[in-house]
Amino acid sequence: MNIQSHTFDRLRKFFSSGLDIVEYAGLLVIAFATTIAMYQEAMVMVASHRVALADLLLMFLFLEVLAMIGQYLKSGQVQVRFPLYIGMVALARYLILDLKEMSELRMLAVAAAILLLTVAVLVIRYGHVRYPYREDADDKSGKAYVRE
Repeated sequence: MNIQSHTFDRLRKFFSSGLDIVEYAGLLVIAFATTIAMYQEAMVMVASHRVALADLLLMFLFLEVLAMIGQYLKSGQVQVRFPLYIGMVALARYLILDLKEMSELRMLAVAAAILLLTVAVLVIRYGHVRYPYREDADDKSGKAYVRE
């Protein structure tokens, strides 16, 4: 049994290391592609000699993706609020870009979706403050660190 357990542990470590490599490679590809997309968008703004609100919101989307990658590399976890922020900014950009062609009902639906995402962020933040993770409560400083 001891030999089987040792073999299983070695296999688990091998596959875990392989998955980590694939995960980091994927993050690198996403970060690189996002950086290229930011550069391309900046060049479009420079070439047109114009910066619109939609362009700025798109740049914020790119920055949020990079921040999400950075936070994942620091903590090893994707925090739920980053995709929610990205969704809010993406919906706001959609609302701004297509406002003239949207029906009133669609505008209300997009605004309601943004509101729901905002409420979700508030609920998550409240939950983390009110009910911190066990490892956060055991922080050396005695003060719970809030992971959002």
